[in-house]
Amino acid sequence: MTKTLPEAVAAAADIAGSAGMDRAEAETEARQLSAAVAEPAGGAYLVWTAALGLEPSAEAFFEAAVKGRRFRASPTPLLSRLSWTDPSAARRYAAALADVCAAAAALAPSDDLVAGAARSARAAQASAVSPGGTPADPMDDFAARGPQLLDQVLTRLQESTRRVRDLGSGPSLDLSGLDPATPGAFDLTGRGAPPASVTPGPTSSARLPEPPAAQPTAAADEPAAPAETDEPAEPEKTVEELLAELDALVGLGRVKSEIHRQSAILRVEALRTKAGLKRPTITRHLIFVGNPGTGKTTVARLVAGIYKALRLLSRGQLVEVDRSELVAGYLGQTAMKTAEVVDKATGGVLFIDEAYALNGDQYGEEAINTLVKEMEDNRDDLVVIVAGYPEPMETFISQNPGLTSRFRTTITFDDYTDDELEGILAQMAAAADYDLESEAIDEFRRILARQVRDESFGNGRFARNVLEAAIGRHAWRLRDVAEPSVADLRTLRPADLAEDTPPAPPPVAWPAAEPEDEPLPEAARTAADSGQEEP
Repeated sequence: MTKTLPEAVAAAADIAGSAGMDRAEAETEARQLSAAVAEPAGGAYLVWTAALGLEPSAEAFFEAAVKGRRFRASPTPLLSRLSWTDPSAARRYAAALADVCAAAAALAPSDDLVAGAARSARAAQASAVSPGGTPADPMDDFAARGPQLLDQVLTRLQESTRRVRDLGSGPSLDLSGLDPATPGAFDLTGRGAPPASVTPGPTSSARLPEPPAAQPTAAADEPAAPAETDEPAEPEKTVEELLAELDALVGLGRVKSEIHRQSAILRVEALRTKAGLKRPTITRHLIFVGNPGTGKTTVARLVAGIYKALRLLSRGQLVEVDRSELVAGYLGQTAMKTAEVVDKATGGVLFIDEAYALNGDQYGEEAINTLVKEMEDNRDDLVVIVAGYPEPMETFISQNPGLTSRFRTTITFDDYTDDELEGILAQMAAAADYDLESEAIDEFRRILARQVRDESFGNGRFARNVLEAAIGRHAWRLRDVAEPSVADLRTLRPADLAEDTPPAPPPVAWPAAEPEDEPLPEAARTAADSGQEEP
């Protein structure tokens, strides 16, 4: 029997939660998957929101559907993670997502496009736990060929756009009103004019808007308006200052040593180049491995600044992405999307979290191949850092020779000890102008002792979550204090850190028992207890 959509979404969230994953994340991606399956049906947003008990909202539905379209061709991020960390749970979660697809298809039972989307999405999720499996349903052939067909449509669209650009008619062509998945406004003149909407005609063909009227230009003798003065730029930090920031981080002993070593190598390399000596082939790209919350993003940001200070990068910005920001919904556009991300990161560091999620399908492979090419084309002004769990990262790098030759340095981020987590908590509290009583630190250690320290443990994020919850309880404790002192406003007590517990139920007022018989005399009661007759 097919589950209802709320039942299927809840079951997927329960399986993810029992496997140590974020239940809310599972619920979100299950809803996105269901919206992407139901999307082809007319008026889908009405039945979808009604099934989930939501207010009718086309905006909420299409936002979920656009984000979920990639799940019709590739596994969800959470399923990809489970396939590496817990294959048994991954199989159960994939089955739950298949139920979500079936429930979404049941919202429009007579729509062949919805049925095809459901089959495609089920096959994509199953690929994460049974690679190479080929469904017997003939509709899956359509699902397999669909991306190529869409790629052909995209190619024709791009050719039409080039022809219109050559004609030079109109300021821009905005396709976002026709399909939310299109790249958006294309400037056809090269003048950078703001995009103008395209109005679909009766036959759904787009017509270009009238070119805007020419704006009057200022007279030659008219004084020009004074240019706005920008705020002074923040002074750039030196390598020594950035390394000092790195050293000030709590823990991360091995990480600090390796970053110092890399900085010294690259500094000498730059000096050799300046002196006209041969430049050794040293890859700057890095692999960060470790559990969540161990400081990988923070260190990546410092690496970007250090490389900028060493004049190895021109801008030193950090661009953080995951699979969803590199892979498009169909073949052909993934390469364009990945290239756009690299273009934003050029001059700085591109940080790809859980990069192994790109493994396993043709879309991810297209993104990897594009990334390797872009890394080569921008090798003098781009650093790529890939991050994730140790074993999946090792597999990810080894499966592509282009990655193996470019990523040679692995930096391991160890889990924090209790002392280090205590230091992180104190450091974050001080930065927020809070003081922790010594008893509050003891309470934090008791909380730590109750935690399961597996891959799902948040490390530094756990300490931050405890502090944020403590700040909320602190504010509630002072709710009735009209004029608290500065000490009151700063001090966090043990009760502020204590985890919330549900209030004890009120005692039940049971009625007094009525005696059935008169109590026996003491002598008779003693005789009855001993089994003897009363004298």
